[in-house]
Parts: sequence; structure tokens; C-alpha cells
Amino acid sequence: MRLVAYEGPSRSPNQIFNEKSLCALGHGVLTTGKLPKSGMEKALTALRRFRVLIDLMGANDVYVVATAAARDASNGPEFVKAAEEAIGAPIALLSGEREAQLSALGVISGIYKPNGIVGDLGGGSLELIDVKVAHLGKGATLPLGGLALMDASERSPRAAVKIVRDALSRCKILEKLQGRTFYAVGGTWRALAKLHMHQRNYPLPVMHGYVIPAQDAAAFAGLVERVNTEALNSIASVNAARRPLLAYGAVVLEEIIQIAHPSEIVISTAGVREGLIYEKLDEAQRRLDPLLVTARELNDLLSRAPAAGEELCVWTDHFMKSTHLEETPEEKRLRHAASLLADVNWRAHPDYRGEQSLNMVANASFMGIDHAARAFLALATSYRHLSAEEDISPQLRSLVSARMLDRARIFGAAARVAFIISAAMPGVLPRTPLACQKTKLVLTLPGDLADLAGDRLMNRLKQLARQIGREPAIAILGK
Repeated sequence: MRLVAYEGPSRSPNQIFNEKSLCALGHGVLTTGKLPKSGMEKALTALRRFRVLIDLMGANDVYVVATAAARDASNGPEFVKAAEEAIGAPIALLSGEREAQLSALGVISGIYKPNGIVGDLGGGSLELIDVKVAHLGKGATLPLGGLALMDASERSPRAAVKIVRDALSRCKILEKLQGRTFYAVGGTWRALAKLHMHQRNYPLPVMHGYVIPAQDAAAFAGLVERVNTEALNSIASVNAARRPLLAYGAVVLEEIIQIAHPSEIVISTAGVREGLIYEKLDEAQRRLDPLLVTARELNDLLSRAPAAGEELCVWTDHFMKSTHLEETPEEKRLRHAASLLADVNWRAHPDYRGEQSLNMVANASFMGIDHAARAFLALATSYRHLSAEEDISPQLRSLVSARMLDRARIFGAAARVAFIISAAMPGVLPRTPLACQKTKLVLTLPGDLADLAGDRLMNRLKQLARQIGREPAIAILGK
């Protein structure tokens, strides 16, 4: 049972509260046909607590959904009725296909232009559905949830392999997965990914968008199946109540990889809940870029003058075009996000702004970017405060290509010029264009701003000029 409260319906919804209660509600449903009494009692207790929290937060809209356990159990209707009384709101009992659709919409909301198969693994079932950008295929549901497998296999991961293999071999949706991405949704798969992350000593502890090459994922899943879960490194990072399910989630993941041959596994923390929110947005809102929505919100909330961040997008557009450096649409998108984030950490002490910007941006709740893009934004906004020659976070630098690192340094150096001439105030950058002219990098100042042309500005212009192989120059209009 999980309660998640959001700030409001948005293309990039912000969570303001998140609490879960592991009730094992689906335990025994496959073998007995009924929800267990202990699970129902725990669930109702959790719902009554959630109701108090909902009232305390003053939530305007409450949506409650039930999935496989309540759907498949003979006493499911009885439990849903009691649950509605406990939570004080109607409960929508989702079909397997509807659950798959919402999971896919959640992935669409949180992954930029997805292309592959979404797999949502819960306690009672596995939902699979094809997704490409914003288009959904037909969904399917299989009784391969962690609790269901534990019951069906009599707590034997080895026996679970045959059950999973037989079920997946008949699933037509997986025939479309070869060479594409498998988007893994659900707490058990997130827990597996967290363990994998710790095994690698991965430098960015952000779950959403974490990528595991398919064969690496299959090998790791095989390890989890074979060994005692408690012997795994960093097992303490996984909730104790979820640990018994890890081996069954590993079985399902390994069999999907062996049968369908995806290219990679991508973890999505966005699923049914985010799908519900995305579904309620109008078409104009759905078309918004979730990364730029969040960057713009942070700019509006935290920058000294948000309009200056918007102007920095246009100012660097002109500058980048003049350099004749090739820039892909994705690189331009990331540069605009960096422009909007360039001043969000101005309240930090000047000696630590670079380091704090790196940490703040790297761990921000962005949707619609992968980890390489997240690292780029963190580095770019850090270089905005520090010289491009600074040895910034070798760990994060390992996640970006040489080209992305170069672009992060160029952006940071350009932003340092922009902020020293504008003092982060709007209205200046449109009057002070920066452009390459043959072998020179020329910053043009209007006559009334001519006194800005001192040594400090020239030093920053030199730093940027070195990054792009030009000679710095300042031109004063009217001279």
C-alpha cells in the first residue's frame, strides 16, 4: 500500500509526500484464491493512517486504485468495500490491461521519447505493454508477480524458472522487444537495480533512468537467483520485507532477457501513479518537455531574476550558432535546461557554489533525461561558477562523453561571461550579443555599458575564447 501526494497535476509532477506499507496483500492468492486475513488487516490499518495524512495535507483530489491482489481474489470485493470505508474515497479496481496502460503512460511521462516494452512487476502480476514515444500497444497481464511466484513455486526460485519461462514463451508482446529497451517498473526491480548500482560503485545514486546493459542484467539476475539474498553486498539498502522477493524478480527479468533479447534495461520510477496524472492532462500539457518544465520551475523559484535565465537561452543560441559547432536538438535542449538552472544556487556561499550546484542538479527530481544528460547538467551548472580548468567530479565526468564534457565547459564559460555583464538581471543580455567573427570571439557592449569592459570581463572572455579556439575582443557601439 502506498500513499503519494503531489504538488499538483503537472507534466513533471513534484512529490510532496511518499509513504509505503508492505502488507503482502497478494500472499497466497494464487494458491488459496483469497486475500490473507493478516494482509487485509495491515492494509486497512495503513489506509486509515493514510486518510489522516490526506486530511492533514488538505489534498483536493484523491485517487485510489487497486490492482492484481484485489482483482484476482474471491474476497476481493469484500476487501475493496472495507478499504473504501478506511480511506474515505472510492476505489477503482484496475483490469490487467488498464494497469498496463497506466504503467506505460507513466513511462511516457517520465522517459524522453521511450521506445520498447514496459514491464510493471507487482506482488501479484506482471503487466507488459509496447510503447513508442506517445503511442501504446495492447497490454497483457501475467500471474508472475513476486508473491504469486513465491506461492506457485512453493518458495523455490529454481522451480519458478519453469513457471516464468512457460508463461513468457506464450506472450506475443515480447516478440517485439528484440534490440529495443525494456522499461522496468516496480519496487522489486528497483531494489535489484539498487543492488546492482552498489556492486558497481556507481557515482550517481539516482534510480530513475538507470541503465543496465541486457547481458549484464541477466548475469546479475542469475547471481541473485543462486545466492542467499542476505549475502549480497549492500543488501541493507533493501527493505527487509522485500528481500525474499528479489530472487523471483530476478527470475522474471532474466527470462525476459533470454527470451526477448532487449538491448538494455532502463529503470523507471514513474508508473501507474504518474500515468494517472499524465492521463488527466490536456494535449497541450502532454506535449511539454518534462525536463524544461522542471528546470523552469526551479528557475522561477530559486533564481534572482527568472527572466535572466530565459534570456540566457536565447543569448547562448546566438553564440552557439556563430561558432559553427554542430549542435543536435538534444544538445540544444540540454543547454536550455542548463541556462534555466544556471542561477538556482546563488544563495550558497561563493566558495562552495560550484560544488553545491553539482550536487543539487545531479540529484534533482528531473524526468525526461538519462544519467549522462543529468551529469552534463550538473557539470555545466558547476562550471558556471568555476573555471573550466577546475578538476570537477571525476566520477560524474565518467558518465559523459568527451563531446558532452566539452559542451559543458563551453556553456559554463559562456555563462560566466553572461553573469558578469548582467549581474543576473534581465534586460542586459539582449543588448550585449556574443558571437564569433572569423578568428575572433566578440562581445558587443552598448555605449552606456562601456564601463563594464574591464580586466575581469576580459579574463572571463579569454577563458571562453580558449575553449573554442578564438581570440577574445570587446566591441563598444559608437566607437
